[in-house]
Amino acid sequence: MKSRKFLALGIILAVLGIGSNHAHEGEEGSSQKLGSVHFETSCNSEAQALFDQGVAGLHSFWFSESRRLFSVALDKDGACAMGHWGLAMISWGNPLASPPSPKALADGLASIQKAVAIGAKTQREQDYINAIGVIYRDAEKTDYRARTLAYEKAMEGIYKHHAEDQEAALFYALALNITALPSDKTYANQLKAVAILDKVAAQQPDHPGVLHYLIHSLDYPPLASRALAAAQRYAQIAPEAPHAQHMPAHTYSMLGEWQESIVSNQAAVAVARAYTAKTKDAFPAHVAAAHYSDFMIYAYLQLAQDRAAKALLDESIAYQKAQDLTKAPIYVHTGLAAIPARYVLERQAWAEASSLRVYPSSWSYAQAITRFTRALGAARSGNVAQARDEVDKLRALREEAAQSKQDYWEGQIEVFQLAASAWLEHGQGRREEALKLMRSAADLEDASEKHVAMENRLVSMREQLGELLLELKQPAQALKEFEASFLEMPNRFRGTYGAAKAAELAGDRQQAHAYFAKLMTIAKNADTERAEMHEAKSFLAQN
Repeated sequence: MKSRKFLALGIILAVLGIGSNHAHEGEEGSSQKLGSVHFETSCNSEAQALFDQGVAGLHSFWFSESRRLFSVALDKDGACAMGHWGLAMISWGNPLASPPSPKALADGLASIQKAVAIGAKTQREQDYINAIGVIYRDAEKTDYRARTLAYEKAMEGIYKHHAEDQEAALFYALALNITALPSDKTYANQLKAVAILDKVAAQQPDHPGVLHYLIHSLDYPPLASRALAAAQRYAQIAPEAPHAQHMPAHTYSMLGEWQESIVSNQAAVAVARAYTAKTKDAFPAHVAAAHYSDFMIYAYLQLAQDRAAKALLDESIAYQKAQDLTKAPIYVHTGLAAIPARYVLERQAWAEASSLRVYPSSWSYAQAITRFTRALGAARSGNVAQARDEVDKLRALREEAAQSKQDYWEGQIEVFQLAASAWLEHGQGRREEALKLMRSAADLEDASEKHVAMENRLVSMREQLGELLLELKQPAQALKEFEASFLEMPNRFRGTYGAAKAAELAGDRQQAHAYFAKLMTIAKNADTERAEMHEAKSFLAQN
């Protein structure tokens, strides 16, 4: 653990050091530190070198820089049809997050048409162009999932027909992750991708695509520990890609390694802001202020570093007020909504929660984050009327998501609606109905996986069930639920405290001692003395 902290700190220092002389200062791409990639094409030698770097950036979702590199490659060789393939891939954006916007679809289709007009020089190149083309052609007539499944099938064909092409293996592995269903708890697609990636890793262990897609493929509680080696290596081999600095935090957060998550995202923020300052491209800074900061504030709050969390919150709110984020992707909207929500929920500041500001968003789930937080705050501070109103608004947002065919997000909003309704029922003295609703929320949440657009679940519904059982004076049952929550979300401050309190009230002082001791270990570097920590110290001193 200690060695990883020093390694991560070293990465941040290295990143800050390169910030003063990275891309756009004289050289067209040779100074990039995006990882070593070679994707064979029929483009001339100058274009090929730039194309390789563009693909390296693409593997790290470094779309801004990859677009520049592919564009320069096309300047060097106007007959390089694969340069337009690269631009079409970029128009897709993060394929794991959300479907392309109408503008992205139009841009991607235009790139494909240019590639076709130029003409592929080999059948392999034609296969790649045809594969990405299915995402953009007939988009207004064909369901997005059907198009992603067609893309997966096309990439499988390239992978099988060009066995020597390791890039095809990597893009096929990514395609398997794109089409994986969040309800599939066997992780069939992801494990198939891991098997493919492991084969490529045997020959190219430091390839950015190998490391990136391994982390995504294993970004699930039962699998995350297998991604640790990739997480520790990825940031080092692609130090100029913000996403490469950030992605290790997916593994760290999943494993409850909070300090490592903080350091990883600090590095990502530094690189993103340096790029925005140099190029005036605001998008990297948007992602830093939302998605990366969401990871950081969550980790700070688990460590009871509330002052650090508050500073980050203030920075996020100021950024949100100053920027036009209406066209930003879902992970910017959900991140910005989650940051203030986490700050009040993790501290159980119910009055603050009930008055949380609702920012407009085109994404139903982003608004639902705030509405749920307000509902929980109102219900747990006794404001039944407001809680009921917020539950009604959650119901409306769920219907909105259903109408726009956001099936996954409709289900996640339903989880919020059920849990908020449970606390509303509890506030009105309807114990059995409250428990029934909260169990339904926990079971529904357990039936699917968290989305990459979120740092982690906003709250653990299994943990919420434990808290409700404590309120209903059922500590033994509460302890079981808290311990069940650790399987999905380990080392959480609130969950650990809940388990300690439940064990104490159930008369299991040995178990209570273990959990209170663990709580103090988690919060050993706290910058705030929370009431739970005072209680833990008092219990441990007496026992």
